[in-house]
Amino acid sequence: MSTEIRVPALGESVSQATVAKWFKAVGEAIAVDEPLVELETDKVTVEVNATAAGVLSEITVDVGSDVAVGAVLGLIGDGVGAAAAPAKPAAAPAPVAPPAPTPAATPPAPSAGTPSAAAAATGLSPAVRKLVEDNALDASRIPASGKDGRLTKGDVLAYLETAKAAPTPAAPPSAGVIAFPAPAPAPAPAPAPTQGQSPREERVRMTRLRRMIAQRLKDAQNTAAMLTTFNEVDMTAANALRSRYKDSFEKKHAARLGVMSLFIKACVIGLKEFPAVNAAIEGDELVYKNHYDVAIAVSSPQGLVVPVVRDCDALSFAAIEAKIADFGKRARDGRLTIEEMQGGTFTITNGGVFGSLMSTPILNPPQSGILGMHKIQQRPMVMPDGKIEARPMMYLALSYDHRIIDGREAVSFLVRVKECVENPERILIEA
Repeated sequence: MSTEIRVPALGESVSQATVAKWFKAVGEAIAVDEPLVELETDKVTVEVNATAAGVLSEITVDVGSDVAVGAVLGLIGDGVGAAAAPAKPAAAPAPVAPPAPTPAATPPAPSAGTPSAAAAATGLSPAVRKLVEDNALDASRIPASGKDGRLTKGDVLAYLETAKAAPTPAAPPSAGVIAFPAPAPAPAPAPAPTQGQSPREERVRMTRLRRMIAQRLKDAQNTAAMLTTFNEVDMTAANALRSRYKDSFEKKHAARLGVMSLFIKACVIGLKEFPAVNAAIEGDELVYKNHYDVAIAVSSPQGLVVPVVRDCDALSFAAIEAKIADFGKRARDGRLTIEEMQGGTFTITNGGVFGSLMSTPILNPPQSGILGMHKIQQRPMVMPDGKIEARPMMYLALSYDHRIIDGREAVSFLVRVKECVENPERILIEA
């Protein structure tokens, strides 16, 4: 009885994935809930676990292939991996006159279509099976070094090298003729690198996530009337607040007090006052959102992901910081879910953690606004009394869709965020 390994539901609006990695080879034992294969979607990577114990008897989809939801990826069989069946003996040929004795030579390998080769190919991984068939080998004649006596790709390659190195038997010299050894053949020149495969270049197929990031960013540029407005914020009060309460905050809430929660709360106040920044275009309608789900751009090994902190207006500073820390850790481990990256109404990205002093962030469709934070840097500032002081300053950038948001609203929103960050008490009383 075989159990099918199928592509699970991948989330709303996600219908396809790419097979990124198989954790098991054909013939290996499998336990219930053990990860079998990793799928890469437009947003996250998803592990498909075994629904039954047994042996991976067949892989039907190779790495790099695109699959739809519900497609069969492979089969789980009962019991332990079956060893390759022994080759059937060939029928005895009709007797003929014995030929003159010649030195022993390596017997030719039967074609992949013969019964012995077909039987021996049972239980081979797709890569090994293809290598055996392409070179017309009999898998039962190749010494296996893999787990439980399985044949590996290295075993086949080593067998091919040995066959190439075997000397060709020479005809015996005639009587009375002195045979001189043939000169050693000159080594073959190294093949010249073909165009596009120079050692100075490397071609790597784009992952599905990277392809989707590229497509979405280009679509945003092609669709939205995107504009960016800038301002700067004095981080003196925010830094003093963090220094004063960071130890007690972390001790009480088991979360570090960062600047991101302060900016999220400031943005929520701005979004309430300027609802167009929290809106989106759907067809010929403007959709104004009365909830404040802020997406946070997070860098991961697979690419940029934007998990969403939902209902930020109802969350405390501690709850927001805990969410962001959890998202960051799971993004690095590739464990974010698709649902956690859908439905945001506004996005914040912090290029300052990488040292960026200023940038123009690109919209995250279908949202109409994105705030870019940058590096905090000491700069000389003229104070209201005319004195010049060194202050920790940060440039802010708001990119917005001019089809929805007018310049006045965009500038006013950014000024409101600046006022709240420079005077954190305004956040508490929403003044």
